[in-house]
Amino acid sequence: MDASAWDARYAASDLVWSAEPNRFVESELADLAPGRALDLAAGEGRNAIWLARRGWDVTAVDYSQVGLDKGRALAGDTAVRWVCADATAWDEAAAYDLTVMAYLQVPAADRRAAVRAGFDSLRPGGTLLVVGHDSQNLVEGVGGPQDPGVLYTAQDLLDDLAGQRFETVRAERVERPTDEGVALDVLLRVVRR
Repeated sequence: MDASAWDARYAASDLVWSAEPNRFVESELADLAPGRALDLAAGEGRNAIWLARRGWDVTAVDYSQVGLDKGRALAGDTAVRWVCADATAWDEAAAYDLTVMAYLQVPAADRRAAVRAGFDSLRPGGTLLVVGHDSQNLVEGVGGPQDPGVLYTAQDLLDDLAGQRFETVRAERVERPTDEGVALDVLLRVVRR
């Protein structure tokens, strides 16, 4: 989907996603001390807003202006920097303590570019957290994209970071209960060295 398709999708309903943070974002990051955070492909901003309310200085980036405008309205007086830009071309090196990418489901080359942009945005010691629909979700899980070309594994994400210096905290498939059954997601958490 391009930005105009996402604009149309976001414009068609009150909220496409929940106003609550992603469960894995919340559980993985609840204990981190606040600093500067980057939410790449932020959509309607639910994770950015949650981080900002926990004391983080947050930049939310998405290429859908409609999604960002909905996030700004949802945030109310919670301070978030909203930036309309393509996550695959983000370039703000060594500026953040945390980068979050949740459910950016794009072809492999675009995913790799976004993962590298998110990682490159980290200061040494910064955390990269990526959550997405795992490749196995197509055959063993429920929901999510049905195009195998936009699904990935933890190993794919590690390969995206080949040549970079980091410590792996978590790189695995995780289960996410839904009303329709169990979805299979990928979770990667690394710390830049």
